[in-house]
Amino acid sequence: MSKHVIVISQDAMVFEDTETIKNLPNFKKVWNRCARINKVRSIYPSITYPCHTTMMTGVYPDRHGITNNEQAILGEVKSKWVHFRESVKAKTIFDYAHEAGLTTAAVFWPVTGNDPSIDYLMNEYWPQTPEETTEECFRNTGSSEDVIEHIIKPNLSVQRHRKHPYCDIFVTQCAADMIRRYKPNLLMIHPANIDAARHSSGVFSDAVTHSLHEIDVWFGQIVNACEDAGILDDTDFFIISDHGQMNIVRVMAINALLAENGFITTDENGDIVSMKAFVKSAALSAHVYLTDPSDEKTKEELHAFLQKLCDEGVYGISRVYTAKEAKEEEHLAGDFSFVLETDGYTTFNNEWRRPLVRSYDTTDYKTGRATHGHHPAKGVQPTFFAFGPDIEEGVVIENARLVDEAPTIARALGLEMLDTDGRVIEEIYKK
Repeated sequence: MSKHVIVISQDAMVFEDTETIKNLPNFKKVWNRCARINKVRSIYPSITYPCHTTMMTGVYPDRHGITNNEQAILGEVKSKWVHFRESVKAKTIFDYAHEAGLTTAAVFWPVTGNDPSIDYLMNEYWPQTPEETTEECFRNTGSSEDVIEHIIKPNLSVQRHRKHPYCDIFVTQCAADMIRRYKPNLLMIHPANIDAARHSSGVFSDAVTHSLHEIDVWFGQIVNACEDAGILDDTDFFIISDHGQMNIVRVMAINALLAENGFITTDENGDIVSMKAFVKSAALSAHVYLTDPSDEKTKEELHAFLQKLCDEGVYGISRVYTAKEAKEEEHLAGDFSFVLETDGYTTFNNEWRRPLVRSYDTTDYKTGRATHGHHPAKGVQPTFFAFGPDIEEGVVIENARLVDEAPTIARALGLEMLDTDGRVIEEIYKK
């Protein structure tokens, strides 16, 4: 078994990207050594934080509890994100590795804040107030003083929070320094350069192609760091992705319709005074919450109203899932009563004020030229490839599931993840 595993989640990388990736200088060196899974079925909603929680637990959102990037705070246009490990209800690959006495590291892997099973940690996080410094924000989410001193501080000059490619340069340099300094048995990294390019320019564009060239350079830096650390020949690499994206043409404010039909009450300034229900966007889907989930009368009225919007076919909704349907069909469960699915070209926001329909807005990932959060059967699909001493060269599998990734990766470290929703994809391993 390999002594080291490096997982790089290239956010929003899809199968179609491999036509470019396989011919780039650094990926080309290893492409013929790779085992590949062409298309991986994501989860619902196909959005980053729920996806990455599945990717480290091997279970669906109804079991791990992360259903959106944002916290479910009703009555807010934008809410803080779900950053901390305490929110995850399932056991992670980091937990299994830690219990086995292996060293663990994570660089910008979502929902890992203050995770006690990660020895060398840089959670995906940014200052939450103007007063909080970059150094403080990482310290507040679990980075040790050694990581701050020897990994974060030397690379701060290139960091630009949530700005790409600067953030990804920072992530890569920090990950490379972690490899050289700590040689962790398990390192999981989450750059988001491809995702950012798609949000700003559409699913396929020159900007996206450029982003693929950039990730090739950064991949080369990670490989070089392994060589410098003397662990390259003992390392299995997994290059994976969380979701695809779909192009959008408009943004819909469903809460504005709720306000006009008695479910939200506002004052003369348009501020919310009270509400019976609120729609929380997950970009190309949305979760509908009742302030009193036990109010069956309001629930029935709201269901009928949402179904009417769906049936009219002009409000961006292709289906209204009840909570029961979402759980039974898509393993999605939370405190919400309904889930709204996009018509394929409409994304949702959290606004309760008119205008009802808006153009895309690239300052928010939910409303960019392309986005995600849609049903996992739709659109272009994420992909997966791996290489290393334990990986069977040249294996090509057409389909797998996101829930399969954690137990499959754990297998490279000789770990068995119990009670997952996924399976070990044994076909990619040498017999």
